[in-house]
Amino acid sequence: MIKQGEALATIEKIVSQDKIDEYAKATGDFNPIHINRAFAETTQFGGTIAHGMLIAAYISELMFTAFGSNWSNGGSMKIRFRAPVRPNDKIKVCAIVDAIEVIGDYEEVTCSVNVSRQNGEIAISGRTKTIITS
Repeated sequence: MIKQGEALATIEKIVSQDKIDEYAKATGDFNPIHINRAFAETTQFGGTIAHGMLIAAYISELMFTAFGSNWSNGGSMKIRFRAPVRPNDKIKVCAIVDAIEVIGDYEEVTCSVNVSRQNGEIAISGRTKTIITS
């Protein structure tokens, strides 16, 4: 049974340019900031960056690992993109259970989430809610 204050299992990933390119193909988002190195080097970022939603998907992976079909059937997230993730960055996805509220015949679990880069910089922060049914 999950408890308030508990940290969920952490996920760590290395975000490669190949993964970014695969995500572009899967979604049809070919913005050159993600896939064109020559173009991206001329921008404020100085190189390609990962799609924000690619990185946010790792939050969903963590929530699914913790809550299974309850996450996919009744989960939501509200997140803020704070810093770019670059190719070869090692990211860490973390979550802490902030609250568990009993509402009728189900529980609503609220978590604080963040994705940080290897230097500790927060790339994404936010909150998730998951409806847990019996």
